[in-house]
Amino acid sequence: MLRIAVTGAFGYSGRYLAQHCLAAGHQVITLTNSTRRPDPFGSRVPAHPLAFHQPARLAESLRGVEVLINTYWVRFDHARFTHQEAVANTRILFQAAQAAGVRRIVHVSITHPDIHSDLPYFRGKAELEAALISLGPSYCILRPTVLFGREDVLINNIAWALRHLPVFGVFGAGDYRLQPIYVDDLATAAVARAGGDRNEIVQAIGPETFTYRQLVETIARILGLRRLILGVPPGLGYWFCRLLGCLVRDVVITREEIRGLMQDRLHVDAPPLGTTRLTDWIRQHQATLGAHYTSEMARRVDRVSAYRSN
Repeated sequence: MLRIAVTGAFGYSGRYLAQHCLAAGHQVITLTNSTRRPDPFGSRVPAHPLAFHQPARLAESLRGVEVLINTYWVRFDHARFTHQEAVANTRILFQAAQAAGVRRIVHVSITHPDIHSDLPYFRGKAELEAALISLGPSYCILRPTVLFGREDVLINNIAWALRHLPVFGVFGAGDYRLQPIYVDDLATAAVARAGGDRNEIVQAIGPETFTYRQLVETIARILGLRRLILGVPPGLGYWFCRLLGCLVRDVVITREEIRGLMQDRLHVDAPPLGTTRLTDWIRQHQATLGAHYTSEMARRVDRVSAYRSN
């Protein structure tokens, strides 16, 4: 039995990680910015704040922890949070773990991190991988592409748009690829590697590969929706999403995310880590998938309410 710290266990991916840790018989604590969010684990997961501004307090919270599983990150730059801040905070977290004597860190990164990229998401992830590798404790770096699950944003909101809009636009030709992995499969892999001591980088992809256009077409087909799917200039698509974002009070997608998609950064040539097929999962959840819009900003601002699942 291990004592494991999981970041964000009351949120999305962190909840699956904590569930798998508990099922494996491990003791779990969570480091979170949402200490007032409802505890789904019946007080079995003590919560400590992600006190980045108090590194000594953060290290004390990690005292006695053997493994840290880290998912902390931000999706895009915003007035409330930035990638640069997320990189600085994660470095503080890693250093606190080292100071507390944590022997292993399992870190969730992204496919194709690139220290030279002008995209802050991929550059920041590369910076953190380098920092972790040079830190000292043993590490496992998991590199997923797109996560899907009942609480997810991308797949759900594509379904929501298909349900509510007569036309769906893909950026450019839509021929860039994605390999979505089920969040539960990612959690299974992370917890399985928590007890190891081998330094490793793992491409965490699912068993199916789609072009973006194929992904949208597949979701529409399984949901029984007939929609016109058009290729649109990326700039035009971005401004339409900006308008839609004003209506739903969210950031639907950023210019940088569009560029990352179109640079084919969410595809790697590697064997799948996950076993759950997105197409099967959509069929199982077709009655509820996309029934409600999932707001990234609402999750960032509201640190009290539980995440809604579809």
